[in-house]
Amino acid sequence: MTNLSGQVALVTGAARGQGRSHALALARAGARLVLVDIAADIDTVPYPLGTAANLRETEAMVQEIGQECLSFVADIRDTAAMTHVVDTAVKAFGRLDICVANAGVVGFGKFWELTDEQWTTMVDTNLNGAFKTVRAVVPHMLERNYGRIIIVSSMSGRMGNANLAHYVASKWGLIGMAKSLSIEVAAHGITVNALCPTSVDTPMLHNPAMYSLFCPDLTHPTRDDVMPRYAAMNKLGRPWLSAEEVSHAVMYLCDENAAAVTGQAIEVSLGSASGQH
Repeated sequence: MTNLSGQVALVTGAARGQGRSHALALARAGARLVLVDIAADIDTVPYPLGTAANLRETEAMVQEIGQECLSFVADIRDTAAMTHVVDTAVKAFGRLDICVANAGVVGFGKFWELTDEQWTTMVDTNLNGAFKTVRAVVPHMLERNYGRIIIVSSMSGRMGNANLAHYVASKWGLIGMAKSLSIEVAAHGITVNALCPTSVDTPMLHNPAMYSLFCPDLTHPTRDDVMPRYAAMNKLGRPWLSAEEVSHAVMYLCDENAAAVTGQAIEVSLGSASGQH
């Protein structure tokens, strides 16, 4: 089992879903946590996002495990906000060892119908937000010659998807960013990897807007309606991953046994094809 005793981990998008799962896995391994979430809805995102109450629940769950925890309502698109989060965390805990840049959103629309606002919000959240998060973290890791940076991309960063061009573009960009940064920090004991999960069983997936995208022929599609359509995309025949399965990959990349793994796009895909480039 990965031992992270004494380490400090920052997780964005921590109010619920994958972010909460990653935070709890890190806490169980002994890490102290820094939790970040916007805790507000975004106009062009067609489903509700996590709330401040959700973020407090994650914080309470980490504390129940027995780990110290700081939580921040902050927008990863805001450079000043992310600098404040990281500087405050380092002042409180004295170090920052792990960054899981997990926060992200999804939306959909035909390429030629996407508005400037839809495109800009998607790229600004998924790509620029991850950049601003990681940029705030790297100087502290350079000072200590140690760090583990995990940027959550997607299998959509490994292929094309109809009606998701802005999302796909942002997720491809994360892989390029991770690969480039990994080269720059390799001599400083810092690894940087992109994690590419397929669909995950979280509120980002389970909402009327996403159900309608995959079942446009149905008036009010349900979870049961979309399951076979998601399953058909994966060779293993399952519709989606659990958040905990993605967290296992996060923990692997934080483990000392993965110290030689950097600059990689690691697929957790249920066998969904990445060859459709």
